[in-house]
Amino acid sequence: MDKKDCCCSERHKDRSEEEKKKLMNRLKRIEGQIRGIEGMVEKDAYCPDILVQVSAVNAALNSFNKELLAKHIKTCVVDDIKEGHDETIDELVKVLQKVMK
Repeated sequence: MDKKDCCCSERHKDRSEEEKKKLMNRLKRIEGQIRGIEGMVEKDAYCPDILVQVSAVNAALNSFNKELLAKHIKTCVVDDIKEGHDETIDELVKVLQKVMK
């Protein structure tokens, strides 16, 4: 992978169309779930029913994060370490700390 393609160095990542499509599909499903929750609030749905849907959205976002993080580690982090950019490890640790709050 060329240095310009790595998300760790230039804050940019060229994704394949397939990868981009998968990520966007997940986000669109999550967006739909959020709209569903909005509708539930507007219709005065029972609180536990809304909470269950919010939990589903949280699970979907966590799944999205796992997929994106795995791809980041397998590409950007590995490539940077191979090129001797060990500061990428510190960046990854900081990201993990933020994601795991």
